[in-house]
Amino acid sequence: MSILDDLKAAYPARYYADMGKPCAWYDMWSCASMDGLPAASTLFAMTAEQWTAKGGNTGTKSMAVENGALVDYAPPVVVVPLKTQAKTAQAWIQQQANLTAAMGEVFTADMKAYVKAIAAIAGGTDTTSTALPVLPTDVMEAATA
Repeated sequence: MSILDDLKAAYPARYYADMGKPCAWYDMWSCASMDGLPAASTLFAMTAEQWTAKGGNTGTKSMAVENGALVDYAPPVVVVPLKTQAKTAQAWIQQQANLTAAMGEVFTADMKAYVKAIAAIAGGTDTTSTALPVLPTDVMEAATA
């Protein structure tokens, strides 16, 4: 028997997806060896139509096996905690403070209020806000002649 005969016996469907999210793809009959291949019983057998629909050997479509069916995969939305968002905003504020100082300017009243609100969220004293405050339109006071 040849390796192809062994592969066909072990993997009769030829095309498979694993149970990962997103799943990995296998064209088992194209393998040069059976070493390291997962057992067919741990995989989802695909039809040739499903293989073609996902883009064949070069397809990069993200899919997953759910409830015994191959479906499009959408990664879960990662929710960034508000306190983390505020700490990230503080880095931007520091850049603006450096630019403002270098130019001999000062923050606008709106920017000062923004800085205080961000600091309260980042520091944990504001525990009721559910979103960052709106970024001020003007950061620096206009220079006077």
